[in-house]
Amino acid sequence: MSVRSWFKPSASSPEDGRGIEPTPCTILPTSRETDARVWICCFTRRMSFEEFRTLVARHAPVGIGTTAIPGVVVSRMNHGGSQDESTTGTILAVVAQGTKRLSVGGVVHDYGAGQYLVASVDLPVSGHFTDATPEHPALGFGLQLRPEIIAELMLTSAAADFPRPARGESSPPAIAVGDTSERLLDATLRMLRLLDHPRDIPVIAPMIEREILWLIMSDEQGATVRNLGLADSSLSRVRHVVRWIREHFAEALRVDELAELARMSPSAFYRAFHAVTLMSPIQYQKSIRLQEARLRLIADPGDIGAIAYAVGYESPSQFSREYRREFGASPSEDAASLRGAVRR
Repeated sequence: MSVRSWFKPSASSPEDGRGIEPTPCTILPTSRETDARVWICCFTRRMSFEEFRTLVARHAPVGIGTTAIPGVVVSRMNHGGSQDESTTGTILAVVAQGTKRLSVGGVVHDYGAGQYLVASVDLPVSGHFTDATPEHPALGFGLQLRPEIIAELMLTSAAADFPRPARGESSPPAIAVGDTSERLLDATLRMLRLLDHPRDIPVIAPMIEREILWLIMSDEQGATVRNLGLADSSLSRVRHVVRWIREHFAEALRVDELAELARMSPSAFYRAFHAVTLMSPIQYQKSIRLQEARLRLIADPGDIGAIAYAVGYESPSQFSREYRREFGASPSEDAASLRGAVRR
């Protein structure tokens, strides 16, 4: 007999995760002994989640901050609503408080307290927290997904039961959202506790990292993570091309040359790239170019034309049109607004 419960905002609670309640555990047949086990399960999970949230709040600076544990970040966002353009990196993100809306390639992902997001490719995304305030900030835990450790775990005998992608089968999307299991919550909680015991970090953190990765690989969204460790998977080939585009974003792209880089036919490469990133190679490059231009405008807004050429545009007018379409304002207006926000 198994009990599965997870935390979501209760009906009487705002969606920012301030009131976290376990969904009711329904077990048949019922008995006093079963009812007691269910109550203990839900109560224990609630206490674990409260400690998880408390530890993130204690150690997170405003914004996203690294920790003494390699690959682990914690975040505190005091304001929601404003759209943020960024790249995901390859990461597991567990929400301790708040609700975030993330958009990539026209697909929207909503996830909140008690849920996680995994990203297996570095993608340009736009997103915002819908309800963060200084009094009730959005809080999160992040762990970098390292392909070399995932590959090592994939070589263990325990991984033999994982389904291998069939030849020609499309890769899973690079971003997926799932509910945080009790075991995953427990592992991330133990990782955070190490921040209060720094002497233990070099010995214990690598073991917990492997545990967390294994639990994610075994979960409902595991295919997204497992493919990171398969050197010849279409995901790994797309990641190789994505890295190349990021390093050469100002250069002209030819799909057949990218396909050759991925060691795939042009049609197979295009399908795989779109399946993983939810956008075409040209759309991906454009997003990277515009994000790079935005960073340069904040630092030096003087010559918009020079920045347009520097990121690969042949026409400043085309650059301005696509910039406005992406960010909702002209380059000069957006740069002035961003510099004002930085000064505040």
